[in-house]
Amino acid sequence: MGDLFTQAARELQDEYAPLAVRLRPRTLGELVGQQHVLAKGSALRLAIEQDRPPSMILFGPPGTGKTTIARIVAERTGATFEELSAVSARVERLGGNGVRTILFIDEIHRFNKGQQDSVLHAVEDGLVTLIGATTENPYFEVNSALLSRCTVVELLALDEEELAEIVRRGGAALEAAVPDGVVRLIANRAGGDARSALQILELAFATARAEDAEMSEQHVLDAARKRPLLYDRKGDQHYDFASAFIKSLRGGDADAAVYYLAAMLEAGEDPRFIARRMVILASEDIGNADPRALSVAVAAAQALEFVGLPEAQLNLSQAAIYLARAPKSNASAVAIWEARKDVREQGNARPPAMLRSTGHRKAAKDRGHGEGYVYPHDDDAGFELEYLPEALRGRRYYRPSGSGEEASDDGENG
Repeated sequence: MGDLFTQAARELQDEYAPLAVRLRPRTLGELVGQQHVLAKGSALRLAIEQDRPPSMILFGPPGTGKTTIARIVAERTGATFEELSAVSARVERLGGNGVRTILFIDEIHRFNKGQQDSVLHAVEDGLVTLIGATTENPYFEVNSALLSRCTVVELLALDEEELAEIVRRGGAALEAAVPDGVVRLIANRAGGDARSALQILELAFATARAEDAEMSEQHVLDAARKRPLLYDRKGDQHYDFASAFIKSLRGGDADAAVYYLAAMLEAGEDPRFIARRMVILASEDIGNADPRALSVAVAAAQALEFVGLPEAQLNLSQAAIYLARAPKSNASAVAIWEARKDVREQGNARPPAMLRSTGHRKAAKDRGHGEGYVYPHDDDAGFELEYLPEALRGRRYYRPSGSGEEASDDGENG
């Protein structure tokens, strides 16, 4: 009876399962994309085809084939194939019967330290071959000991040509006529995600069929209300978009800066993180070339706390555009970096006697404290004195860039 139930379940799946499930590739030959790691003759492909897959962590955006590759391994392997979830995982029993075991863990980044340690011991002892899948960068989320025993395989978002091929396969499975323009639009709106592409296709097809109409681009736009965003708030996407934002501000490209700002906000990035980065940049990359930049950045950060999103997007945008268009100088940043380097390497050299305090000890003046000091407000000679410690005389930390308001400097300090 079990076989009858299994057969019935498969028939129901074929009829009612989402298109993405029904079309899941069952061989590497059917898999679209990821040729950078699975091309014919590649080490990983040969290992899978010869049923000797290494322990590996597959990471990449949703819909790039992580689970599919694990399923393909399950289809080909002669080993016991086990799948565990991060919620209920228990690995103590794996491999205990002496049979080679392949363990698949989806969303392995959700495993806590204890669970990861359990997996580590099983992999170390050769009891299991681990295949982990994650959308998060494993170098941030998986402990280093486990990583060192696995091959890390990065899967890439599918390009539009690859997605178009998947959409055409989906159209054939649905026995639907899918015009080239519709194929291209779905591929564009899917955001590199094969699963999303098939979901859009399936919904657009169902809508068109309900209307007794040919599938059109309007059906696609209706099915894909919001394009999937490839973003994570702790891993690669977070750092990549933040880096692109800062570099665009530094490089003076206001349009790019606003775009990356919008991308981060749309993806749910913490706006306070963005505001803090702008406050830092105002001093690090603009400094005294435009001293008002710091005021603008701080004002935007304060406005964010006072107003909140979505309205504060206006304040962040205004500040980003101002910072991008402002004259640039890192002279203030270089000054403190170099000064601190000297302190670390040479110690904190004692100030000249003329600058030392005369008030905290009765005998300070007798020891020469304050001798030779000229009060600048009474005598311009006070501006000509050397204030650095004797060992650092002539050292220049602040060297005006010549940009913006630093261009008016007379150059005596540079």
